[in-house]
Amino acid sequence: MGRANYIRDRRWSLGGRNRVAGIEWTLSGFGDEIDPDPAVQLAVLAALGVHHIEVRSAWGVNIVELDDSRLDRLARLVAERGFGVSAIASPIGKVDISEPIDHELRRLARAIAAAQRLDAPFIRVFSFYRAAGVSAADIRDDVLERMREWADIAEREGVTLVHENEKDVYGDTPERVLDLIESVDSERLRVAWDSANFVQVGVRPFTDGYAALRPHIAYLQVKDAVAGSGAVVPAGEGDAELLATLTALRDDGYAGFASLEPHLIDFDSTGGFSGPELFGRAARAFRSLTDGIGVRLS
Repeated sequence: MGRANYIRDRRWSLGGRNRVAGIEWTLSGFGDEIDPDPAVQLAVLAALGVHHIEVRSAWGVNIVELDDSRLDRLARLVAERGFGVSAIASPIGKVDISEPIDHELRRLARAIAAAQRLDAPFIRVFSFYRAAGVSAADIRDDVLERMREWADIAEREGVTLVHENEKDVYGDTPERVLDLIESVDSERLRVAWDSANFVQVGVRPFTDGYAALRPHIAYLQVKDAVAGSGAVVPAGEGDAELLATLTALRDDGYAGFASLEPHLIDFDSTGGFSGPELFGRAARAFRSLTDGIGVRLS
């Protein structure tokens, strides 16, 4: 996974900022934000110096709907280009809680098959929408029951689920994310931190959520957003407190993936798109932040 050791005892000051030596994060990105064709996705990522990909869809087909032959074809493409897969960006749990239980269990089985075929350590999941007039408290027990079952399956299959704090799912605020993770209480259910999504529900990500959630953060999704409008912007150009969050992650010894999910042209409940040019702009903006705090991206 390209993780570096965290060296706590080598610190120095540069430009008035304390830095930590030896910190390296592995840069990845949502390939389908670039182009539907995975060959194009991989080529653009490689040109940007990125050697991992997060797979949400290929050839316009969601990862949980890819048949075995296309999954094999994708695996060959990834291997031929010397890439790794950071995560399966599944849509599991991005449905109303009233959906039949078996619906998501079938999709989880396909996501696990994809993770195993592509050697991906993480599978992204969500914690369910609810109908108008239904409160988060109303669906809590059902959410926890379903996600406990998913965690049991993940434990058995040797994969790690990472919950994304998507707007309007049960776990869209730091308090409910913490409730979810602590209640399920599994090492196979961790947090995928998304600062922009927190902004879109009126949360100051670092100020309101970082300290409580840091022990559970296993994956970093990179995008920024403007408070009020919720507009998504390149890293460092919005109100998501990214610099403070990245600096704290550096100082806390985070050494995992940082996955670009720019959403700079379009986004909705199913995903987003940026195109090659704007994806490149997003990558450069993020590198500017990490360069400024002494974090190396590999």
